[in-house]
Amino acid sequence: MKPISRTKVEAFLNCPRCFWLDQVAGVKQPAGFPFNLNSAVDHLFKNEFDRYRGGSEVPPRLAREGLAFIPAAHPELGTWRSNFKGVRVVHAATGMTVFGAIDDLWRDDAGRHYVVDYKATSKNDEVNLDAGWQGGYKRQVEFYQWLLRGKGLEVADTAWFVYANGIRGEEPFDDILRFRTKIIPYEGSDAWVEQALVDRWLCDG
Repeated sequence: MKPISRTKVEAFLNCPRCFWLDQVAGVKQPAGFPFNLNSAVDHLFKNEFDRYRGGSEVPPRLAREGLAFIPAAHPELGTWRSNFKGVRVVHAATGMTVFGAIDDLWRDDAGRHYVVDYKATSKNDEVNLDAGWQGGYKRQVEFYQWLLRGKGLEVADTAWFVYANGIRGEEPFDDILRFRTKIIPYEGSDAWVEQALVDRWLCDG
């Protein structure tokens, strides 16, 4: 049985029939458009937080928000961030290997870890997590929480979104794209993951 990614689990939750067609019948869904600007922002955030990884100094962006987290320096972090490797766990009830690639991992003074996900958009309104379609964002970090707990980490229910919003101003472009970034907490629960994986396994069977 080939490993199942987080995105495939999300696809199953959204449309079990589409998932079956993709995984069993071999009828693939059309590929989505690449989000190259979002990938660039993701890369820049990683560079920013990596400067403080494993040290004792709180990154300035977090300190300005009154947060005291340190970017975690886990020896497997490089693998966990890799899209085609990620955090891998064998699901005991089904024997499936499931995985997902995290954006970042912070820790507090007590040793608890926090899943961090980077997002980027450009809109006139302030960014938030209130839209119905952002339920997928929330399940994403909850799935990561489940995976990391499967690796034996103490993971807080609170996840953090570092959400960059491209500013549409009137000033000249001059090859500079400015962002207003908001750090948003989200109280997650991974209680749905076990049943979703069992349901997915039954569908495959």
